[in-house]
Amino acid sequence: MRRRLVAVLSAVAAVAGLVFGVPAVTGHAAQAAAAACSAPNWVAGQWYDVGAVVRYTNGGYYRAKNANPGYDPVISTWYWEPYSCDGGGGTTCSHPNWVAGQWYDVGAIVRYTNGGYYRAKNANPGYDPVISTWYWEPYSCGGGTDPGNPGAFVVSEAQFNQIFPGRNSFYTYSGLTAALSAYPGFANTGSDTVKKQEAAAFLANVNHETGGLVHIVEQNTANYPHYCDWNQPYGCPAGQAAYYGRGPIQLSWNFNYKAAGDALGIDLLGNPWQVEQNSAVAWKTGLWYWNTQSGPGTMTPHNAMVNQRGFGETIRSINGSIECNGGNPAQVESRVSKYRQITAVLGVDPGANLYC
Repeated sequence: MRRRLVAVLSAVAAVAGLVFGVPAVTGHAAQAAAAACSAPNWVAGQWYDVGAVVRYTNGGYYRAKNANPGYDPVISTWYWEPYSCDGGGGTTCSHPNWVAGQWYDVGAIVRYTNGGYYRAKNANPGYDPVISTWYWEPYSCGGGTDPGNPGAFVVSEAQFNQIFPGRNSFYTYSGLTAALSAYPGFANTGSDTVKKQEAAAFLANVNHETGGLVHIVEQNTANYPHYCDWNQPYGCPAGQAAYYGRGPIQLSWNFNYKAAGDALGIDLLGNPWQVEQNSAVAWKTGLWYWNTQSGPGTMTPHNAMVNQRGFGETIRSINGSIECNGGNPAQVESRVSKYRQITAVLGVDPGANLYC
């Protein structure tokens, strides 16, 4: 890549200021309608308190888990949850028929020609649900499936909470496990030791990039207009200042949003805000970089751990041009210290070559 993905924000954790991107949950009591099927249509940009129930454009009903200014229910799953007409979780079977060639966003539910229901795991232009299983998953009328959670992640939820005691509630464990389906080889290749070492390496680096999973977006707003490369043929359709750092590895620049979105089947170039509104999408962008990009290094962080090149090589692939070879030893030490802590929690040896 001509530029590394990560915004040069190694000191971001120490920067004081407001954390942008997640409105505080209000204290209003839930006001779910007694008969959900009479709920009003969802309106983009309208404020919804916790417990509000709306009818979405796909005919399904959604309830606000967290107050929000009209975020899209099928995209912003941290703010919304499916809601059934009888007042419980899940959605009903009154979903539209699948149409080949029609665009479907993440979370869309359709009735296929075989009579079964399918939910979009990744946005797609009407791919066949029974063929394109990376984009679709079977969906049951009783509430669906747990998308992308393989149930075998080497870090338990209790360990995750122990590692990140002060994390922002946006960075959920369920969002992380839901994102794993995008890169099934992550923390799932090699011996149990290697799997745990890779998970620890990823979490140590995202800890550093986000100040302990606190920051969702880049804190220096003055940098926001700088991440638009108009030399790209697709330009910056979301706006000059729309491609600032977001998510666990601070995805930035329009060309990186384009590349990540293309790889994940999500329109991140047109709607980069999904990375700060949807926990699973945010985690997927971090996993995209980890598994596919070498940055200023010579290999992806995934390959560095799987091939036992050591944690230090992952630092080189993320911010090596700034930190490695004596560039910023304090920042390197911060990453290594967290890596040692996480491997201790997971009960695994950290291995060799921890520094770069």
